[in-house]
Order: sequence, then C-alpha cells, then structure tokens
Amino acid sequence: MTVFETDLPELKLINRGKVRDLYEVNGSILMIATDRLSAFDVVFNEPIPDKGRVLTQLSLFWFDKLKHIVPNHLIEWDVERFPEGLKKYQDILYQRSVLVKKAKPLAIECIVRGYISGSGWKDYQRTGAVCGIKLPEGLKESDKLPEPIFTPSTKAEVGEHDENIDFEKACEIVGHDIAERVRDISIALYKEASEYALSRGIIIADTKFEFGFIEDELCLIDEVLTPDSSRFWPLDEYRPGGAQPSFDKQFVRDYLEFINWDKRPPAPKLPDEIIEKTRKRYLEAYKRITGRDLL
Repeated sequence: MTVFETDLPELKLINRGKVRDLYEVNGSILMIATDRLSAFDVVFNEPIPDKGRVLTQLSLFWFDKLKHIVPNHLIEWDVERFPEGLKKYQDILYQRSVLVKKAKPLAIECIVRGYISGSGWKDYQRTGAVCGIKLPEGLKESDKLPEPIFTPSTKAEVGEHDENIDFEKACEIVGHDIAERVRDISIALYKEASEYALSRGIIIADTKFEFGFIEDELCLIDEVLTPDSSRFWPLDEYRPGGAQPSFDKQFVRDYLEFINWDKRPPAPKLPDEIIEKTRKRYLEAYKRITGRDLL
C-alpha cells in the first residue's frame, strides 16, 4: 500500500513533516513514515512506493545495532502489539510506523561526513573548509576525508533550506556541553555504521542524526542511517573525482539539477521512470544493508 498522507481522525495530529506524520497516542507518539519525497527541503506531489517502509525498517535495524552507543526513543514497532484503538489502521501502519517516547528535540541537525560531497563539496570549493573545518588542499569531489567530520546545520521549516553552521554556532544554539556530546556520539555512530556498511558493499558518504532529551536523558530520535538521511554509494562503483552512483534520493537530486529547477516551491512533476528507479534504489539499499528483502 502506498501512503502519501494519513488521516486518523480519532487521534490528535501533532505534526505533518516533510515525510512523517506524528500523532499523540496515550502520552506517546505514533510516528508514521509516509511515501512522500522531500528534496532540497521541498515536498513533491508524487510518492515513492515502499519508501516509508524502507525508512522505518532500516531505522529499526540501525537503532538495534547501535543501541550500545546511545539510547533511543523506541517503545514499540510491531503493529500487532499497538494499542487496541490502532487495530483498524493496521494496513496503513504496517512496517511504516513506530510508537516512540516524547522527546525535546535539539534545534540542530547532527551531520557527519566521511567523504566530500554535496553541499560540503560546494563549501570546500569556495573556502577550502566545511562548516569552518579546514580540509587538506587538492581534494577531489567524493574523496574520502582523513577522518570523519562533524558539520551541523540548522533545522529548516517545510519549504525552507537547512543552513550549514560551524561548531561554535552549534554551541550557541544548544550549549557547549551538549554540542560536544552530540558531536562525539554522532562520530562514534557514523564510524561503526560505516564500517559495517562497507562489509555489505555500501559506502556511507555522510549522514544526519537527530537527538532529543527524554526527561534528562539524551537519546537518538527520528530516523537513522536511511536513504533519506544519508548518501549511500555502491563500493564496487566508487570512483572519486565526480558525483557517485547512489542508493538514495541523490538520484532525484541529480535529475532536478539536470532540469535546472530553482529548488523553490512548487515542486516539478517527477516522471514515472524517476519514481520507479528511485524506489528500486531504496529497496536495494535495504537489502544490501540488512541482507534480506523487504516483505
């Protein structure tokens, strides 16, 4: 079942984000990953079938694999064990929803880059640095960095663009101690995940983590290491010196760059071919990382 937008009238809708719909359920949050596509912070009108299920199931895989590094917000992910009032929505919720604890999200996005690409590559070309971090001279596009770097950004509203910031600005927003903690945790998460992914034939070029406080405990929230929040490259096709083939929505971004879209609403219509090829890339990313097909 393809789900573009949910409507659960008995529940209180907390927020409809770029991809996820959030509802309040018995003091916790029902987080539903729809098949909406967001690129350059603009939501498109055409869904990518199976995308929400891939995001949810891949996040669950990583939450479990990385829980020894940092706690997370998960309560339940099996729709059979959801509260009774949600039974009627099982077809919609299947594999694309989780019950999570309420958290107070940090007002920054925690990005780790192991390779130079995307907005980081553009910053490097202009300044020789990314988010204030000076990098070696002579790097080519998609080169591996000597060490992963923490390059936070602001959080944009729907239709607005995230803004890369330096570490000092992140400290101003969330406080120095918290900024140091999420930097160190983010890099630890990236290192472990990227090493595992390499063993599965995937390079995680960069990724975005979200953190929040549940009571007084800092927790990993939202999604983790998915094709929406990361750049996944096939290891066997990796050739530094230009853009890389990918298993993520970079495929859509490249198409949008090709048609010279100005990256402002309204979003252009996506051709069926782009939608289907993007869907296949999401499913392939899931299979390579987890070793199984999405049922």
